[in-house]
Amino acid sequence: MTSSRLPGKVLLQAAGQPMLEHLVNRLRAVPSLDGIVLATTVNVTDDVLEEFSRHVGIGCYRGSEDDVMMRVIGAAESVGADVVVEITGDCPIIDPQIVEQTIRMFKAHQADYVSNAQIRSYPDGMDTQVFRLATLRRSAELTDEALDHEHVTLHIRNHPEIFSHVHLVAPPEIHWPELGLTLDELKDYELLKKVIEHFEPADSLFSCLDVVRLLRQRPDWVAINQAVVRKGAT
Repeated sequence: MTSSRLPGKVLLQAAGQPMLEHLVNRLRAVPSLDGIVLATTVNVTDDVLEEFSRHVGIGCYRGSEDDVMMRVIGAAESVGADVVVEITGDCPIIDPQIVEQTIRMFKAHQADYVSNAQIRSYPDGMDTQVFRLATLRRSAELTDEALDHEHVTLHIRNHPEIFSHVHLVAPPEIHWPELGLTLDELKDYELLKKVIEHFEPADSLFSCLDVVRLLRQRPDWVAINQAVVRKGAT
């Protein structure tokens, strides 16, 4: 809730629901997920997120604001998870099929880490990471760097000689890495609200391909958040 660029962003409304609820509904449509846990902070400002979790019937784990790695470990441990599928809370229109594909790739390989975000090809906002809890614990034991603990899988991603990787690359029809579908700033909210309300309520689980096809026809919508600079962008 204390996002520096857009405070309270995950509870902003679109089509009568908070952005975070749109995300939860989409994750519930992923066949391979056994459960959903919201990993938030112990800050009093995030009490409302714990209340949200109870309201929508998902788990909630509260931990350090800065040590997100240990927060994710704690969230996984709180439900006895073996495999973690990490989705950030600012991806309200993530495609359930893309999440499922990433999970199936993890199941089909012996890799420590499977992701569609390391090699940029999908629109920003479809990011999915899959790894075993044991892998993340090992990574946490190997690094005391604050940046590694803030960015949960940074150490895993930076050390392929320790942790084996598999990377998903988007098929040509949805290859659009410059497209911002993540909720970072107010302009992102304006675009995402338009997209959600274009499809809903008729189709609440519209796909990434649906969005790409829509926005290819609406360059004026694409322009809404084109100037937003993403953290970590070069």
